Amino acid sequence: MRLTVLGCAGSFPGPEAACSAYLIEADGFRLLVDFGSGSLSALQRYAGLHAVDAILLTHLHCDHMLDACTYVVVRRYAPDGPYPPLPVYAPAGAPDRIATAYNISGESVDDVYTFYGLQPGSFPIGPLQVTVDRVNHPVETYGVRVEHGDRVLTYSSDTAPCEALLRLAQDAHVFLCEASYLDGVDNPPDLHLTGREAGEAATKAGVGRLLLTHLVTAWGSEASTFEAAASSFDGPVEIVRAGARYEV
Repeated sequence: MRLTVLGCAGSFPGPEAACSAYLIEADGFRLLVDFGSGSLSALQRYAGLHAVDAILLTHLHCDHMLDACTYVVVRRYAPDGPYPPLPVYAPAGAPDRIATAYNISGESVDDVYTFYGLQPGSFPIGPLQVTVDRVNHPVETYGVRVEHGDRVLTYSSDTAPCEALLRLAQDAHVFLCEASYLDGVDNPPDLHLTGREAGEAATKAGVGRLLLTHLVTAWGSEASTFEAAASSFDGPVEIVRAGARYEV
């Protein structure tokens, strides 16, 4: 598999990165995991306007799904379109959420997307075997484990520490994990991870490589987050950047 980071900023786009969006490719198939604010621009820059065969939205906060609304225009009104409906795997409420954000009248987007409701479990998307489970976040949110052959990529989505995250990340070759909060401050509970907590999860799950994402750089410190993660995980640690590519 190949992972391309289209966006990695936490909560709102940063000066150098859109919000969460990650393109996973295998055998010519391209799965977009999350489609956050600003990431449609990055999709064109790093992959291509139509470089998507399916979409998985881990939850319905704007920084993880809002550009799925903008993408309606791309597929519905393209000069060589309209394009056929694109499979979208998402939490309950996604059709109404996207339709309402796109058009306040609640116009259906069923001509653009075919929706499949997420539930904990495993299922194929193209050549990929995908496992999702509910993680610790205020809205219905799923962490994601993607397998292809004998390779495993796990994505935390947004979560505080929880057992589901450890199960999804168990023995993953690459663990793409959020690290929104700074250690040593009074953070709200049951919302996000710190760098130390991301490193601890990576250690407990026995992952091969830890990639830190979803940092809110305007309010945090990349250096402190990296140091905290590296202090609790002995393997390779990296803070991802928009446009970065990784072979899994």
